[in-house]
Amino acid sequence: MSTLADGILDALPQTQCTRCGYPDCKAYAQAIALEQAPINQCPPGGAEGVAVLARLTGKPVQPLNLEHGLEGPMTVAVIDEAWCIGCTLCIKACPTDAILGSNKVMHTVIESVCTGCDLCLPVCPVDCIEMVPISGDKTGWAAWSAELATQARVRYESRQIRLVKEEQEHAARQEAKAAMKLADLETHTHVAEDPDKEMARKRAIIAAAMAKAKARQAK
Repeated sequence: MSTLADGILDALPQTQCTRCGYPDCKAYAQAIALEQAPINQCPPGGAEGVAVLARLTGKPVQPLNLEHGLEGPMTVAVIDEAWCIGCTLCIKACPTDAILGSNKVMHTVIESVCTGCDLCLPVCPVDCIEMVPISGDKTGWAAWSAELATQARVRYESRQIRLVKEEQEHAARQEAKAAMKLADLETHTHVAEDPDKEMARKRAIIAAAMAKAKARQAK
């Protein structure tokens, strides 16, 4: 990223809520630096956040764009554990790994690392998650803090690294599985008519699967 984009990213609250219209705070910072997005699309940063971005970019201060949401208090997700079915969809949606649980096991939220991003709400099939305000009348940066933003950023970046590693490991397992099938293809091919043609067909399928797995590992 450019120096300007780095500075803008440092000034964002790191909730990774996507309300700005971008997939994460980093993408929004890059868009602002490239003058592809205005500075008033971050509800968690609120009016103070817009003022900070105005100073960094030299743009005029402007009201928060309400199409992206309202400035509000800090919230945390609370799961009604009696209704939780353990589907893991909220775990996959959480940008900071703030939800603990596993498949068909009740989930719970680590309140101290929840950014209040709301991303777990729409994916819950039983509507058992509620966002609870915890900052009273304080909103925007008055409710958030630089320390919480740093924590959220570190957790988000660590999660991204973990997801890439898991994807590469999965691709490696799929490639190894395909290679084993290819090595023992003749044993598993039982066609009375034209076995060579059937072998060639299977080889093509397995080769395509191996190529796809290699490509996923290279990402």
